[in-house]
Amino acid sequence: MRFLCMVRMDEAQAAEAPPAIYQAMGAYEQEGRANGTLVESQGLLPSAAGAIVTVADGRAKAIDGPFAEAKELVGGYAVVDVHSRAEAVELGRRLVQLHLDNWPTWNGTVEIRQIAEF
Repeated sequence: MRFLCMVRMDEAQAAEAPPAIYQAMGAYEQEGRANGTLVESQGLLPSAAGAIVTVADGRAKAIDGPFAEAKELVGGYAVVDVHSRAEAVELGRRLVQLHLDNWPTWNGTVEIRQIAEF
């Protein structure tokens, strides 16, 4: 079963990321690749480099970033391949704990969603 784990946080907080979090994330990724649970993982550029495409009144409209109205944005993601939802939740819990251990002022969430496989 594959799951998408999205790390969400206040975008302004990203500028405060200590070097220790990058080292810890590297070790987390290396472990996941070695044991076969991590399919892919990346951080995302700031919302200023992105866009949102919406539909309103029957018309598609693109809005360039940054997205000032958003309180939390996805700052990174991982695709994991595990045997159960519980295993995916445990990997998400470890990811949150890794942030807390290496970045004590971090506030955020990891949203875990199973990937539909038709």
